[in-house]
Amino acid sequence: MYGYETYEDDWSRQQNQLLRQLEKAINGEYSAIQCYEKLAQLAPDEKQRKQIIEIREDEVKHFQSFAQIYTSLTGVQPQPKVTEPCPESYKAGLEFAIRDEQETVDFYLEVADGAADRSIRKAFRRAAADEQNHAVWFLYFLVGLKGG
Repeated sequence: MYGYETYEDDWSRQQNQLLRQLEKAINGEYSAIQCYEKLAQLAPDEKQRKQIIEIREDEVKHFQSFAQIYTSLTGVQPQPKVTEPCPESYKAGLEFAIRDEQETVDFYLEVADGAADRSIRKAFRRAAADEQNHAVWFLYFLVGLKGG
């Protein structure tokens, strides 16, 4: 009997890990929402501003999705917080956003791969696909700044 974990212990550890991952995702989305609002204001033209606002709207959807999952698992609303400040300049903000989006893709795919619940896997995979798309847009804007 010693040295063996029960099913309940394993399940509890997986749930706790999922809740920590959800908290990280919620805080990341919340931080991105705040940052992309700032980036949109710093954008050099209307086309870029509109695209960043569209990206921000995706982040709001991800935030809401993850918050709903968190609430359904815990019975309480998450208390999001900004975990990383947004850079002050547009160029630095784009560089930050590219790196953050790429890291987030990897994190979300890892969460999806470890989730037992199909709807949670689907939510994280969808968000990962969106984050990859966001990274491409931010890279496009950064290349335009450097080339122009």
